[in-house]
Amino acid sequence: MHSIYPTISRFSNNHSIHLRRYNRPFLSHPLPPPLPPRLRTTKLLRLLCTIGTSAINTTQPFTYESKISDRITISKTLKIAIVGFGNFGQFLAKTLVRQGHTILAHSRTDYSDIAADIGVSYYNNADDLSEEHPDVILLCTSVLSTEKVLRSLPLERLKRSTLFVDVLSVKEFAKELFLRILPSDFDILCTHPMFGPESGKHSWEGLPFMYDKVRIGSNESSVLRCENFLEAFSKAGCIMKEMTCDEHDQYAAGSQFITHTVGRILEKLDLGSTPINTKGYERLLDLVENTSSDSFELYYGLFMYNKNAMQQLERLELAFESLKKELSDQLHEVMKKQLFQTKDRHLGVLQEPRALLKLPTNGNGHALPPRSTSDII
Repeated sequence: MHSIYPTISRFSNNHSIHLRRYNRPFLSHPLPPPLPPRLRTTKLLRLLCTIGTSAINTTQPFTYESKISDRITISKTLKIAIVGFGNFGQFLAKTLVRQGHTILAHSRTDYSDIAADIGVSYYNNADDLSEEHPDVILLCTSVLSTEKVLRSLPLERLKRSTLFVDVLSVKEFAKELFLRILPSDFDILCTHPMFGPESGKHSWEGLPFMYDKVRIGSNESSVLRCENFLEAFSKAGCIMKEMTCDEHDQYAAGSQFITHTVGRILEKLDLGSTPINTKGYERLLDLVENTSSDSFELYYGLFMYNKNAMQQLERLELAFESLKKELSDQLHEVMKKQLFQTKDRHLGVLQEPRALLKLPTNGNGHALPPRSTSDII
């Protein structure tokens, strides 16, 4: 019996296949008879097809799963660089880190120790931060310093499609600033979390979050990145409110600015707790605590960079004057009645109503100064 092993002869012009003979002593068992050439060719083709199909089936799931895995990774995590790592920046970073996002930070003050405790990578140099190519630049600076900080960033080191986000309390100012300074390739998302480290220290559940997609690219990656950033706040329980920056500033002037103004007015009264606090008074003390914990720079920014703030301040002054006049008119009405009653009793002789010369003591136990007859009339 002969073993079949095809070889190509180097010396044959037609490359004929020669059979190599093996000696019988070296064979442990008889070999099968050789297959006809046609069957050998058919079998070889089937074997190659089987190997090829198996290879495709083996590599296809890996390629598909890797693509899906990459997509899931992109859709669920972001690399967010927080510029301005003060009180508010740290406040946001804690929640973003818990959600699995990669957080980088940079600030003019060295917060490296605090960042390490939170799980944030801190960079003292803005160039080093930019070379990490974050997906999002989140500005957590004060209103007054935002333009200076934005101009100091090495924009040329960032990816051209980087998403810029702000959390300022005034939105038209932030929108105009971003559009004026940032190149057109960068995406812009203006946001305002309507809460802070005090009001949101326990939970963000039910707290409003305003946003305006000022300039978001139409490609899938830009849209997905923007949605993933917003999802970080919706997942934390925020009530998502989409509106224009102009609409926000109109609402904020009548709510946030008024709240801060009243809180700071009450702070100047040096109010304190008493043994008989009412619920309403307790809420006023809480208001003073919340507003006084914010810097005056923040309050000034609400006034300076919101065109609606001055109107609200004037309306507040008019409302206070109107209330004072209403009280004064009511008091004069009582005084007139008493004066006319005294005149009738004394046959036309006008006498000063003694009960009004010295008013009762006020709530602090201090007597009010007596008013002259000219003040009464």
